[in-house]
Amino acid sequence: MRSISTDIAVIGGGVIGLATALRLGAEGRDVAVIEPNEPGSGASYGNAGTIADYAIIPVGAPSVLRNFLTLLLDADSPLAIRKAALPTLFPWLARFAYESLPHRYRENARRIADLLSGASSAWTEFAAEIGASHLLAAKGCLYLYPTGKAFRAAASDIELRRRYGVSQELLSANEALRLEPRLPPFEGGGLFFSKAINLTDPGQVMRLLSAAVQRAGVQFIKASATCIVREPGGVRIAAAPFEVRARTVVIAAGAHSRKLAAGIGDPVPLDTERGYHVEFDMTDPPIARPVCPATQGFYVCPMRGRLRVAGMVELGGIAAPPNSRLVEALATNARRIFPELGPPSRTWLGFRPSMPDSVPVIRPSKTGRDVILAFGHGHIGLTLAPRTARLVSAMLAA
Repeated sequence: MRSISTDIAVIGGGVIGLATALRLGAEGRDVAVIEPNEPGSGASYGNAGTIADYAIIPVGAPSVLRNFLTLLLDADSPLAIRKAALPTLFPWLARFAYESLPHRYRENARRIADLLSGASSAWTEFAAEIGASHLLAAKGCLYLYPTGKAFRAAASDIELRRRYGVSQELLSANEALRLEPRLPPFEGGGLFFSKAINLTDPGQVMRLLSAAVQRAGVQFIKASATCIVREPGGVRIAAAPFEVRARTVVIAAGAHSRKLAAGIGDPVPLDTERGYHVEFDMTDPPIARPVCPATQGFYVCPMRGRLRVAGMVELGGIAAPPNSRLVEALATNARRIFPELGPPSRTWLGFRPSMPDSVPVIRPSKTGRDVILAFGHGHIGLTLAPRTARLVSAMLAA
């Protein structure tokens, strides 16, 4: 087995791990990233591409708790659970139900809002650092509510965002259509998040980020980390065919982080959201900014040379094959908005690391500061990558 030594080992080459490695490498630290796949090729590539500074609302909320069974049984629901996975998911679901209670929901929103503060400006600086400024579009994000009843039902979320200083503009249906005139008519209203930024090509941004990490002198180790062992003077990471020794390890392995954290005595209630997208190739996407039909839980996103439709959360681990019903539901939802769309040009399944309270885990391990945890970002991993990198750097300097 080949032995490699480094000061800091970052386990995970998604956007969180790469952003962290870039910051530490730029500070002059000796850093290695352990990642078995192409860096940035998972959920960091397949997301909606939105820097969602407004996304302070936890997935677990009183409204979700009230309608939980309906959401699970509805074939068109944006939330699905693989029935075979229910026995292993039960502890996570029980914790999710608790975190959906009103007092927990409000506290979780406060914690997320604190993390998201300044996310758009942080990403603007980050994009300039990695040479990706030309791939950022600062046109905001538009939420749509199809009926007046649906718009009124969103009042508590709107008020909660207002309380935490989120920039949001309430629009009539006509005002929303003036922003996006190729949308079909509807009767409700809209919310416009003017400070939101979207990536016009998340895959290319990830490639530029990976290249910037390499320029910072960070070593890439193409392997899968399976075990962390504490030893005198540091930690040893099993990542066949390598054995990596480091003074400190950062666990940023996304949906694969739970086992590694448990192995060093720090169990975390992390599970996996199976997220999907479909893409339609075109030279002229019909919208100028990401649009989210808020009651259906998916995003329609203009990107370079294509329209990406992302969403449909399925709880149920990483081993099962894609759920074709959910893929078709995304395509069907897209055609309800733009009937001229044909068959998807491509489809994708990826894995989001999901905490029951929607609050990412960014802290030293409870069993020792030689291990830093940086995972569980759910739907806001892309958004929080620069902020997470800064927090990890500060923990290592403490």
